[in-house]
Amino acid sequence: MPLQLYNTLTRKKEVFKPIKGKDINMFVCGPTVYDYIHIGNAKTFTQFDSIVRYLRQREYKVFYLMNITDIDDKIINRAKEQKITPQELAKKFELAFYEDMQSLHNTAVTQFARAFDHIPEIISQVKRLIEKGYAYKIEDGYYFDLKKFKEYGELSGRTKTKKDDGISRIDENKQKRNKGDFCLWKFSKPGEPAWEAELGKGRPGWHIEDTAITEKFFGPQYDVHGGAMDLIFPHHEAEITQMESISGKKPLVRYWLHTAFLNMGEVKMSKSKGNFITARDAIQTYRYDVLRFFFISSHYRSPIDFTDNLLEAAKNSLQRINDFVFNINKSYDDKNDKKRIEQYKEKFYQALDDDFNTPEAFAVLFEFIKEQNSAGKAGKNVLEFIQEINTFLDFITLEREEIPEKVTALAAEREKARKEKNWKRADELRTQLERARWHVADTPEGSKLKKLD
Repeated sequence: MPLQLYNTLTRKKEVFKPIKGKDINMFVCGPTVYDYIHIGNAKTFTQFDSIVRYLRQREYKVFYLMNITDIDDKIINRAKEQKITPQELAKKFELAFYEDMQSLHNTAVTQFARAFDHIPEIISQVKRLIEKGYAYKIEDGYYFDLKKFKEYGELSGRTKTKKDDGISRIDENKQKRNKGDFCLWKFSKPGEPAWEAELGKGRPGWHIEDTAITEKFFGPQYDVHGGAMDLIFPHHEAEITQMESISGKKPLVRYWLHTAFLNMGEVKMSKSKGNFITARDAIQTYRYDVLRFFFISSHYRSPIDFTDNLLEAAKNSLQRINDFVFNINKSYDDKNDKKRIEQYKEKFYQALDDDFNTPEAFAVLFEFIKEQNSAGKAGKNVLEFIQEINTFLDFITLEREEIPEKVTALAAEREKARKEKNWKRADELRTQLERARWHVADTPEGSKLKKLD
């Protein structure tokens, strides 16, 4: 089965056909760096990380671009509260974002692009929109005239905002021609970041940052745009409006992919609502591999409730996989299992080729583990399969932690006690090992040690 993606623009699954063979240009909206990212952001970035790494596993050449919004009203207001410059605040949280991405093993991004570094491209786009008659000037800046773009609303199916929409800036001014018109270039106020330009001293609007960056790297059209579903309107709608008005080419993007919300109870997680947990706090509590498993095991278009019970269930499911891998005998040639492995591998990839259906793929993986356990010990061919899928899952523990000499000595003494049928002493030594946070498993090949959480 060919790879199929659900395209938000057409509201259906489509066979994936990049513009140029196996080359993919993909853009995902990055963070506004005024605070630490929360776990809802982490869900989106982790799911797109696994998607890109899967595409590369399937031999696509993906240029994965992500912007950093480091000029924004939220940054300016937070900087005023902390009595530092907006640039200092943005730099602090940009670095924190990179740290959190590394902690989650999100390594797929090819290029990060700051709005701050692309002001000439932004000014160029605004000027071209003015020249083509799409933009007009009022007292606080230049705005896009939505009456000039008849297709506005095709991506979202609407033209008005709703409560769960992601709004970085409220572009309100009584002089606007139409209520939904959005700002392209905002004239500066005292104390705000500003750039000298023919347009007038000012700073970019929110939406223009992304199209200026993608036009520089990809040109007027590219393959995939991703982001959380709260950005569909007005942000992604505005991106289409701007770039297609400038270029006259449609569509701006072939495939639009959007992740669903992560909820606290039944409410969408949001910094504005104050009901959020930062990604770095969550990693300290639950570990990166549990969080990564939790995010990826849910379909990217399905909402997730963030609860201790569900995190505990994810931890237990991940432990089942790790226990299976722990018992693989790397030196054993399980050639008789090759046919079964290939059958399950094919089913696993078929699920992922169906719009990255990770719940179905994970069901296949657990079915494989169950059948393999019933069939007998796993060997090097099973390990190769697990290693292969972990290139994009990146939550399975493949290497055993180095065992301290003291622990090895206790385990050897316990094994000796068992051979001598000194069960009391063997139990005492097991207790000592567990106090040292090591579990000992007795197998037909001998005792095996595993680090406890």
